[in-house]
Amino acid sequence: MKILIVNGPNLNLLGRREPGIYGSASFEDYLPQLRQRYPQVEIDYYQSNIEGELIDKLQQEGFSADGIVLNAGAYTHTSVALHDCIRAITTPVIEVHISNVHQRDEFRHHSMISSACRGVICGFGLDSYRLAIEAIIG
Repeated sequence: MKILIVNGPNLNLLGRREPGIYGSASFEDYLPQLRQRYPQVEIDYYQSNIEGELIDKLQQEGFSADGIVLNAGAYTHTSVALHDCIRAITTPVIEVHISNVHQRDEFRHHSMISSACRGVICGFGLDSYRLAIEAIIG
């Protein structure tokens, strides 16, 4: 089984960016824990701050991976292009957020991609990614 985790803009700053909201661990520190927990799953990781690069990666993997875990960051709230891409691929996508976006700024309460995703997980810190993997592997 192959699962791709995709992180969008500013998530490369995890561990340094607003630790009160996002925690003090980087994703690179967390990823080995996921791989150790799921040795039967090939977990690939990709991060970009550029919307088009995220779309390219989803299109590249979206017909062969067994699942995609997507934290689109701020693009969650603005990107019709990501929405359309998720609809176009056959791999199921789980939308994740580290924070509970519904407890934050009003503009973060609406997701442009949720309706194209299989499900949404938010508010469980980095554990949101584990929960998404659990949903994919069933």
